Amino acid sequence: AVAPLGQVSELAEQLEERLFHRYGFHNGLIQERLQALGEVLESVEGVQAELRRICCAVEAAYQDLCP
Repeated sequence: AVAPLGQVSELAEQLEERLFHRYGFHNGLIQERLQALGEVLESVEGVQAELRRICCAVEAAYQDLCP
């Protein structure tokens, strides 16, 4: 049995709405993850800068102790 054209059109519309909703939901999740990743990368950069300062301080201390 062949479904009437109106039924097919309605099913296609429902499918389109579901896909759009799902895409929007996943898109939102991806945006949240990217934002969180950006925050992590910023904090990593801060830690790297702090480690560089510590290494420089240790190096300076060694140079003072061992001229």
